[in-house]
Amino acid sequence: MAEHLRSVPGVDAVAMSGWPLLSGIDWNGFISINGAPPTGVLTSFLNVSPGWLDVMKIPLLDGRDFRPGDTSPGVAIVNQAFAKQYFNGEDPVGKSFQKTGEGQLIRYGIVGFVRDARYRSMREPVPPLAYVPFQSMDANGALKPIGDGTFIVRTSSANPLALASTLRRDIARTGRGFRVSNIRTQQEIDQSQTVRERLLAMLALFFAVVALLLAGVGLYGVLDYSVLQRRREIGIRMAIGAQPGAVARLVTVEVFSMVLIGALAGIGLGLASVQYIEALLYEVKATDVGMLALPALAILAAALLAAFPAVIRAVRIDPATTLRAE
Repeated sequence: MAEHLRSVPGVDAVAMSGWPLLSGIDWNGFISINGAPPTGVLTSFLNVSPGWLDVMKIPLLDGRDFRPGDTSPGVAIVNQAFAKQYFNGEDPVGKSFQKTGEGQLIRYGIVGFVRDARYRSMREPVPPLAYVPFQSMDANGALKPIGDGTFIVRTSSANPLALASTLRRDIARTGRGFRVSNIRTQQEIDQSQTVRERLLAMLALFFAVVALLLAGVGLYGVLDYSVLQRRREIGIRMAIGAQPGAVARLVTVEVFSMVLIGALAGIGLGLASVQYIEALLYEVKATDVGMLALPALAILAAALLAAFPAVIRAVRIDPATTLRAE
């Protein structure tokens, strides 16, 4: 079936696994190293086929990927958290471990070493994880039948779900009893774990836009009224040779000083509440330069936009007309 799917137009690569990453499913157990008693740390496992690492773009740091003839138990590929937990962070390729199961220790030789990847949940730290071959053998050395699994299909299409109907049709045509229960993109699975954070971000964006709009309207009103009140002063300054740039600074310097002080105060309060901000937004650091610079630039842009009509009104004041009216 995997070979057939690889020939479907639009499909770049296909691999198999027990379940997708971040699906909430877990298979774990206790392991021992060099015949020592099993540790009290749970290690997670995932059955994957050859080529799965490449399809998921998980970098191989050392060793090799699985080969078509590899079966479980036998060989395994482990992540950085596994190496840190059991081998003090050293390269584990060539070493082995034993997994407790069915009343006995099942030995695995480590043939590959890969970077950490989120396994069950985004909110959990990456666990010690061992990838084992998709095919497994029983105690008699015979291949076990595979009850269910997941085809991981990579496509360069901008909309991966456009292939869904084609994949369903081609799988049904094989006549081998396969049934597709679900087709999802990895992005959809990832986003399902950040619903709360994305909802909070949308609400925060909405209220931020409303607050910025109200602040801009208020600033426009203050500046326009200020120009109206000071039109005689501005007319006198222009009559004795003040340039438009000097008039613009006269109108805006006080207000922009207040905007700058407010922005600095906001940054200070944001840094003071860093622990609460990081708890609300996933993988957002309050000390990130971009997170500090973007709001400040948005406030500055709103202030410039609000000040523009008042500055235009100020530099267009006719000194003769203004003084004659006074």
